[in-house]
Amino acid sequence: MPKNWNRKKLIIFLLIIGILLNCTKNNEISDVNIRLSNISDLNFENIIVNPGSSERVNYGNIDSGMFSDYKNFEKAYGYGFVELTANGEKYSIVPIDYVGESPLRDGDYTYQLDLVKRDGGYSELTINLIQE
Repeated sequence: MPKNWNRKKLIIFLLIIGILLNCTKNNEISDVNIRLSNISDLNFENIIVNPGSSERVNYGNIDSGMFSDYKNFEKAYGYGFVELTANGEKYSIVPIDYVGESPLRDGDYTYQLDLVKRDGGYSELTINLIQE
């Protein structure tokens, strides 16, 4: 074998490691943007959202039929923790876990929020993911 063979192997090895590390870094950085849509007939106040990351974000208030601004998350799922007040009552969605779920890919999404009407009142908050 030529003298330079070990040097060539080392250079190839370092290039492969560099490429793999770069791919790993790119997969860790996400550009997931989530806005909220209030499709109920009540105004929502003090909306807190955690889409499965370590981040809890305050979306503020959203009137009936309106959208929030987009918020950026490093990691998010198709549903998440949501807490809000409507008509003086607190409502929440509290996921148990995300086992079997895959994080959302980079892009713009809307969590469509609604309140289910039952027996003359509202019984639960629902969430529906819309990919933009």
